[in-house]
Amino acid sequence: MPLSTRPVDTPGSAAPGARRRWLALAVLMLPVLLVSIDNTVLSFALPQISEALRPTGTQLLWIIDIYPLVLAGLLVPMGSFADRVGRRRLLLTGALGFAAVSAVAAYAPSAEALVATRAGLGFFGAMLMPSTLSLLRNVFTDREERRLAIAIWASGFAAGSALGPIVGGFLLEHFWWGSVFLLAVPVLVVLLVLAPAFVPESRDPAPGRIDPLSIALAMATMAPVVYGIKTLAKSGPSTLALAGLAVGLLAGALFVRRQLRRPDPMLDVRLFTRGAFSGAVLVNLLSVFSLVGFLFFVSQDVQLVLGLSPMEAGLALLPGLAVMVAAGLLVVRVVRHVRPAHVVAVALLFSAAGYAVVAVGAGESTLVLLVAAFVVLSLGVGAAETVSNDLIVSSVPAEKAGAASAISETAYEVGAVLGTAVLGSILTASYHAHVVVPDGVPHTDAAAAAETLGGATQVAQTLDAGTAQTLLDSAHAAFGSGVGTTSLIGVVLMLVAAATALVTLRHARS
Repeated sequence: MPLSTRPVDTPGSAAPGARRRWLALAVLMLPVLLVSIDNTVLSFALPQISEALRPTGTQLLWIIDIYPLVLAGLLVPMGSFADRVGRRRLLLTGALGFAAVSAVAAYAPSAEALVATRAGLGFFGAMLMPSTLSLLRNVFTDREERRLAIAIWASGFAAGSALGPIVGGFLLEHFWWGSVFLLAVPVLVVLLVLAPAFVPESRDPAPGRIDPLSIALAMATMAPVVYGIKTLAKSGPSTLALAGLAVGLLAGALFVRRQLRRPDPMLDVRLFTRGAFSGAVLVNLLSVFSLVGFLFFVSQDVQLVLGLSPMEAGLALLPGLAVMVAAGLLVVRVVRHVRPAHVVAVALLFSAAGYAVVAVGAGESTLVLLVAAFVVLSLGVGAAETVSNDLIVSSVPAEKAGAASAISETAYEVGAVLGTAVLGSILTASYHAHVVVPDGVPHTDAAAAAETLGGATQVAQTLDAGTAQTLLDSAHAAFGSGVGTTSLIGVVLMLVAAATALVTLRHARS
């Protein structure tokens, strides 16, 4: 069946001049950096949150997961809504709501309240993101300029994830854990002031109708699947885990069926029949999976095992951040001469090598080893993200730019969810299985120490020196064992991803 031939997106004004185009890009990078920072900014706040709110291991994972989960589930519906009401208008609405909820999250009194406010941030974050990449396509009509703009966009998206722990480390060095949320307020105030001046409005002149059932099916696909994966990774096969996966897959099948039958689908799933498009989406997802999964354990390792302060831990990741940005920009030149499939495959092999470095040194992690591993992994992520996003946008017709952008960003958020859900759950389960709590520790404290490394560190502060050291030795060894297992899984996944990229992107041209 042929692709839809809906009219090309129509800007609200003429294409801006060169200076205004790059100023528009700078303004649009604000929400990109903010939303991607928010995916990982809590990484280095986990120890303080564990001490202040005393979450269970499951609650700790949901504090991280709920934001990208809601964001991923709503990106496509919000992208469709933005086509209808105007992308800049929805961008500004999302900015206002995101800033307000961030202020509430900063003062959350309990783990449950923090989970709820993170869900609210995901809702408004979904309003922010679908507009950015589709607006860039509207602003940059020249192909070479657009390729560079997308490279900067992709580098900002990937770098924001790595920048989160650094920003978080600086704030946690001087303020309480809630300060990581207040970061959003001044950034979004700047966006609210500058976007109307430099970012032209655009919308689809023939938008599809709002489809509540498709929105419900999209959410019913995402949430149960992630829940099933989390439960399966932590507790092994169970009725709840398998039921969650079954419900999600059924909802996903119904969603696809509905989109194929509608004359104006919320998401044109036929885009996935294009090999370069579907392969690039998969690369996008797996690149972020590897990055977020790595940050989940390295942020705890450098603080709770190696004893670095939040600020020191954040600075330790700075070399990796610099390499990620540089790789994203330099790969634009490389891909002019080398087939995208080969560039992406090599990039994913670097990500596999980063995990391999940690797997080899598991149990004896040093700061140098972890920093080196992050640099190698970041090189792969920066290159793969830039190429995959460029292929996603360029491999579809212009009238499909909005849908392609929403899918690209959805893949990013699904990768963030699965990176924590899969690798984080496996690490938590391995830790719980191997840690030994000394006799004499009160039952409540023993349960907290057995749940997370942060819990064990906090409990140890209340014990006598000998018992505390025994608990910490066991907790560090259990965590190291979990890191080794998680890293080996990361290696295998990235090797499979590299092979998949060679196959699915083999017809993509530079």
